[in-house]
This record gives sequence, C-alpha cells and structure tokens, in this order.
Amino acid sequence: MRHIMVMNSKGGCGKSTLATNLAGLYASEGFETALVDYDPQRSSLDWLSLRPEEYAKITGIAGYEDGLRSVPRNADFVIIDAPARTHEKELNELVRRAETILVPVLPSPIDMRASQAFIDELLNVGKVARKQAKIGVVANRVREYTLIFEELDDNLQQLKVPYVGHLREAQNYIRAYQRGLSIFELPQYLAWPDWEQWEPLLEWLDSKRSQPS
Repeated sequence: MRHIMVMNSKGGCGKSTLATNLAGLYASEGFETALVDYDPQRSSLDWLSLRPEEYAKITGIAGYEDGLRSVPRNADFVIIDAPARTHEKELNELVRRAETILVPVLPSPIDMRASQAFIDELLNVGKVARKQAKIGVVANRVREYTLIFEELDDNLQQLKVPYVGHLREAQNYIRAYQRGLSIFELPQYLAWPDWEQWEPLLEWLDSKRSQPS
C-alpha cells in the first residue's frame, strides 16, 4: 500500500488539484485507490461526489474525522490531501502517514517564501529527517515563458529537495474537476499537453527516488 501525501502550509496552492488528479489516474489504471481528505473544506471529497458511476471507483475518506481507519486493506494507492496551516505537532502527525510527500508551489513571491519556510520545517520532522519519507516539489499553475515562472523555477532548483516538475495553468483542470474526473480521463485531443507535463512527476513517483529505502 503506497501513501502519497500532498501538502503545503500555504493555502490555495493547488493541493486538491494534485490529489484528485493522482487519484483519478491510479484508479483509471486499475489500481484500488483511496482518496483521504484531511481538509474540512472537503475540496477533494466534493470532487469525488461529482464522479460519474461509470468511471473507475475511488474510495473517499474524510480524514479530518476518521483519519486512515477507513482505508480499505486492499488499497494499492492512498492519496492524502492535507490541510493548510499545518505546523509543529500536527505536521508531525500527518507526515507519519506518508512515504512520499508532494509540495505544490505557486509562482508568486509570497508563495515562494512561505513554501521555502515550510520545506525547511518539513525537513526537520522526524520521519523526513530519518529518511523514512521523501519530498518532491511541484511548480503549480504556471504560465511558461513568464518572468515569475523563471523566478520560481530558479527558486525551486535551489531547494534541498527534488524539484520534480511543473504544471501549467489550464482550463482542463477546471473542466475535469467540475465532472469529477482527472485530466487523464479527458479526451486525448484536449488534454495531451497536460499529460506531457505530468510525465516527469509521474516518472519520479514511479522511481525508487520517491520512496524510502
């Protein structure tokens, strides 16, 4: 059972976007998938409530109420959408539930500074410090060939954790969310540019580099 957590103490950085798209991808590939929403705002569970019955099943769990107790024992992937404003003891408790942590970062000076401070804090959390959990950062909602993206790109490359990919700001994510789908379940003619952008991130997730040895 693989536990992948999407987290950042900064709100509005696209955690639920990453979590729902990962859940949709793994489910569509035939894996038993659980989506655990620790955020009382329920963005991931709201997405799941829109999912058509004919698409691959995803088990939704309100982590803010039940934790991981309701995760099916046969789950192959457990995707965890962590809440914002998580620090200290609560951060340590959440990190204990994952082997892989993705940190999405938006292209803005505020988000870059906040995320760098969060990652510094995260690196000192027990499980991460003991190398029992791996971290990867993702540039999210970027507009390529802009100065702010270049600044973000440079910033993330200087961090002490792997910079595993960037995802563009695109209407496909809105289209998919409104239908309870991932972008991987949209038609190829519509979503292929986004599929290509996910390839480095998915390659990292599939590799031993994203998992504790």
